[in-house]
Amino acid sequence: MERSINLSNRLEEVLLNGHWIANTNYKTLIESVTWEQATQKMGTLNTIVALTYHVHYYLAGLLNVYQGGELEIRDKYSFDFSPITSEIEWKNMIQEFVATSKAFIEAVAQMPDAKLDEPFVEEKYGNYLRNIEGTIEHCYYHLGQVSLIRKMVLENNP
Repeated sequence: MERSINLSNRLEEVLLNGHWIANTNYKTLIESVTWEQATQKMGTLNTIVALTYHVHYYLAGLLNVYQGGELEIRDKYSFDFSPITSEIEWKNMIQEFVATSKAFIEAVAQMPDAKLDEPFVEEKYGNYLRNIEGTIEHCYYHLGQVSLIRKMVLENNP
């Protein structure tokens, strides 16, 4: 399970506690803003809440497959979330994000290396390895967006 452990370490790096690639991680960034900051719209950019929901949506959907369920997520629903209107709702979203991230990381860590080479749901989706690597890239892509939006929000609200 050496490849699986390496992948899970990379996921933990971007999602929960790393600083190597981006000098931050998703959890650190989202915990550092208030619900008002997380929901603040900056021009046509997504909000921090929207991006957090989006990443969580995909993690939860893939985790469902890893746990034996069906692939039920669809791109068109990946930004469909209820508005966050309080600090409690924002903290709950963060807690859910962190819990799902931990479960996702653990599922990858426990995955036999041979599973990584198997088709993911259908041949057209590639194999498990490709999907996990794609998830890491997807997380870093949105981590960069969250980082920049956070800077913009904080500059507008010193």
